[in-house]
Amino acid sequence: MFSKVKSVGLFGLNSYMLDIEADVSGGLPCFDVVGLPDTVVKESRDRVRAAVKNCGFKFPTGRNTVNLAPADKKKEGAVYDLPILISILMASKQLEADVSSCAFLGEVSLDGQLRAVNGILAMVITAKQNGITDIFIPYDNINEGASVEGINVYGIKSVKQLIDHLTGFTPLVPATPVNQAQSTFDNMLDFCEVKGQIMAKKALEIAAAGGHNVLLIGPPGSGKSMLAKRMPTILPQMTFDESIETTKIHSVAGIIDDKNPIVTTRPFRSPHHTISSVGLSGGGTVPRPGEISLAHNGVLFLDELPEFKRDAMEALRQPLEDGTVTVTRVSGTVTYPSSIILIAAMNPCPCGFYGHPTKTCTCSQNAVHRYLNKISGPLLDRIDLHIEVPPVDYKSLADKAQGETSADIRARVNRARALQTERYLGTGINCNAQLTPSLLRRHCTMTEDAGAYLNRSFDAMGLSARAYDRILKVARTIADLAGQEIIQKDHIGMALRFRSLDRKYWE
Repeated sequence: MFSKVKSVGLFGLNSYMLDIEADVSGGLPCFDVVGLPDTVVKESRDRVRAAVKNCGFKFPTGRNTVNLAPADKKKEGAVYDLPILISILMASKQLEADVSSCAFLGEVSLDGQLRAVNGILAMVITAKQNGITDIFIPYDNINEGASVEGINVYGIKSVKQLIDHLTGFTPLVPATPVNQAQSTFDNMLDFCEVKGQIMAKKALEIAAAGGHNVLLIGPPGSGKSMLAKRMPTILPQMTFDESIETTKIHSVAGIIDDKNPIVTTRPFRSPHHTISSVGLSGGGTVPRPGEISLAHNGVLFLDELPEFKRDAMEALRQPLEDGTVTVTRVSGTVTYPSSIILIAAMNPCPCGFYGHPTKTCTCSQNAVHRYLNKISGPLLDRIDLHIEVPPVDYKSLADKAQGETSADIRARVNRARALQTERYLGTGINCNAQLTPSLLRRHCTMTEDAGAYLNRSFDAMGLSARAYDRILKVARTIADLAGQEIIQKDHIGMALRFRSLDRKYWE
């Protein structure tokens, strides 16, 4: 006998509908799963066989064949255990139910209990888009799956509970979406705790308002990490679309919080400098998201940038330019979004005290050059703001007056972002850092003296075409913070000031 039930496959962030076809016929006893299954999917034969028997059903003797269609796509993971089990029961006439508009997802234990799986959010969204009205997922994934409206999501604890529902013996009620806790900045790190560093704080405000990348250069103990870790507290609240997109990435990576599965706080990722290029950009037999994608819609902080492997640093170049990471493996090609704010921090030399006002640098000039030249020109060119973080003097540290809070800075950032949202409505652009060349010409109008100043500076500083575009984007953000539509000369001047350190250290 033949049966067919629906499920959802996942490759990277791309999910697709699957037909789980089962055929039970006479012949020598065997149980085959076909359709490009990986090792985990093949092992589902033993899990399903044991679960069927332990749930009080009879595993059919004879030739049992399960096909995962379409057969030309690689299948991975234990998510297909439940639909395989249901298709076997229906093909052997031990279960009769109308499941034409249903989809099934979940790993089955040997005793028939269901275990959570990764990527539920993306798969539930795909099921809804393909006309599925009822989807059955593990109970531990219910908060994540129920965040999708317009589809009945059922959290299942065991196979027996599912069978009782399908046969009408004990109907279940669809899950209701849980109100997700909004991101809060209470009891978090605050900019008021940072002493001195006025220019560095101003630069981070500009970066937050326009989505720009930042390089912090300074001696040890000057506050580079302290500043970077407070960056999320001044970023604007995530929109619903940003939350869903970020949650899908975290769900695929398996780092979702069961109680609050929807990501409402902008990510802050800070990988160790020993990370590989694959760990940063993503990879594996079936490519998984790396740190760059896990920081999507948030901050990627790379402390001690020159200590990172050269290939890992160069892996940043395409994501910073395109806002996506494309990973190609034998199993296929996956593109992950990577709209991030990169904050990189570094010392000016191996000992850290090159140019320090009171401490002597012990490095030779060649050692300083070798250290700085670990950062390639193309990568440096993609960082909008180069900020020198000088050591903080005793007077600033001993000052008991409270500085400006993150809430005050975030209010200005929100006003600037609101201007950008209105200006770029319908273009797919969220902030100034994402401006395309055509939109750059349209929205970065300068006064005559501002244009003349930039013209003189372009030749004098030997700027590249990319640097020219990024200076204009930063100036556009500075003007937005000032509430001005036309870019003034002082806006260009500040943008150039935040772009001049590469001339000081990398000359």
